[in-house]
Amino acid sequence: MNEKTIQSKILLEVGSKQTIRLFRNMVGVGKLQDGSIVRFGLMPGSADLIGWQTVTITPEMVGKKFAVFLSIEVKSEKGKPSDKQIQWQKVVADSGGKAIIAKNVSEIINFLEL
Repeated sequence: MNEKTIQSKILLEVGSKQTIRLFRNMVGVGKLQDGSIVRFGLMPGSADLIGWQTVTITPEMVGKKFAVFLSIEVKSEKGKPSDKQIQWQKVVADSGGKAIIAKNVSEIINFLEL
């Protein structure tokens, strides 16, 4: 199964959850008709799918809801993440977000505890 198909399956499965919001993050460079360069997406290495998961803070932490940043890099079974993608995932996780490099929907379901 290729990455695009896996991403579509993840968006269909996880995107239907009330507490999850995911968005496709396309990163790249394009050239306009006048020759100028346009960069798009968050940054090189940022994940294919980004968004948030609403969670409830424990009673010791007042009991209010907040959004935790999600970063999902999708790879095919044979796909390997780049060094920049690994670094991105590390920064997100070290900053309190949830980050995963996944090859199928079930990995995401388990990771997000859905």
